Amino acid sequence: MKLIDGKKVSEHIKTQIAQEVKDFVAAGGKKPHLAAILVGNDGGSVTYVNHKVKACEQVGFDSTLQTFDESVSEQELLEKIKEFNENPIIDGFIVQLPLPKHINEQKIIEAIDPIKDVDGFHPINVGKMMIGLPCFKSATPAGIMQLLSFYSIETAGKKCVVIGRSNIVGKPMSVLLAQKGYPGDCTVTICHSRTKNLAEECKRADIIIAALGSPEFVTADMVKEGAVVIDVGTTRVPTNETKSGWRLKGDVKFDEVAPKCSYITPVPGGVGPMTIVTLLRNTLQAAKKQMC
Repeated sequence: MKLIDGKKVSEHIKTQIAQEVKDFVAAGGKKPHLAAILVGNDGGSVTYVNHKVKACEQVGFDSTLQTFDESVSEQELLEKIKEFNENPIIDGFIVQLPLPKHINEQKIIEAIDPIKDVDGFHPINVGKMMIGLPCFKSATPAGIMQLLSFYSIETAGKKCVVIGRSNIVGKPMSVLLAQKGYPGDCTVTICHSRTKNLAEECKRADIIIAALGSPEFVTADMVKEGAVVIDVGTTRVPTNETKSGWRLKGDVKFDEVAPKCSYITPVPGGVGPMTIVTLLRNTLQAAKKQMC
């Protein structure tokens, strides 16, 4: 079993991005600027956005964090998005999900200018990804593809099962894995809550992408020997063993699944850092496009 170290890979890529930023600025470009909008005080979202701000500093980006109380109206949020869309200083921005129930997430996503949609959630970017056109790809799936490539994991002709059908991970992940070229050319099955014999589907998989948000859902009896397992889950589970009172759990029961795998990602330290570094890469790409 080999551990897929997303933290190590992300640090390697951040070094590359930092050099690209230096070269870009030296050639007359401006420092890329990533902004984030955070609504409410969800612990996971706050931590994640703070990591993004820190990563911006590491690679030489400027960054802006706009926070709102959970009671913010949908209209107020749309007005801030319009402001960011029209601000030439900001190259790309994200609205941290999930949002409070009184706000229509899809409406918010569609309000973001596609050329600044560095999360890759806007329907225009999703549509371009579907047919293989240049676009901002969803950060988490794109980060996973980079992990597969970095570790030279064979994908052509492999049976891949994606557990979860969200617009953020499951659906775009299935598209990227099925695309022509490396890493891709997989035969992909999407499984979800309505899938019959889900465990049997997983047992036949060479590659499993677990992205359903259910702690330790994937157990050893669902995984065949030598499988590659990518755990996208990040659920905070209460515990008395840590000062924070919680522990981060993935969708895979790591201790019992890992011995059966050829490769596996840990939680934390697997997919999470790659999501952030892909966001940085997308922002640098946005900055370069907007200078043209």
